Amino acid sequence: MSNPFEYYQNIYRATQPAPQQGQQTGQGQGFAAPSGGMITQQGQVVSSPAMFEQSYVENILRHNRGKIATVYMTFTGNQQQVFVGYVMGAGRDHIVLRDVNSNKTFILLTIYLDYVTFDEQIGLPYEL
Repeated sequence: MSNPFEYYQNIYRATQPAPQQGQQTGQGQGFAAPSGGMITQQGQVVSSPAMFEQSYVENILRHNRGKIATVYMTFTGNQQQVFVGYVMGAGRDHIVLRDVNSNKTFILLTIYLDYVTFDEQIGLPYEL
């Protein structure tokens, strides 16, 4: 389908409140895409300003792939565990670390994440 707006327009209209007198209907604005961007009426995905997504922990960790991180996590029962390893990757709900001593790879769920430390200068995906 070349224009997803045509497919979703009935759903889009049903979820939007009726415009008040003097308000625009929002016809030219599009609607949210799963990637966080907006889909225009022409079917093009327009990305959101990058600053909104750059401050997430996952993006900071991805920007520091290959560096050694110490990850502090608290699991059920208030038992804190510490993982030290190379940052291999990160997603919305997970961090992938390779242990520095055993080369064992861990996939850690961020729901249990307390904080992360680095012993070296880190790079940020945005300027301070």
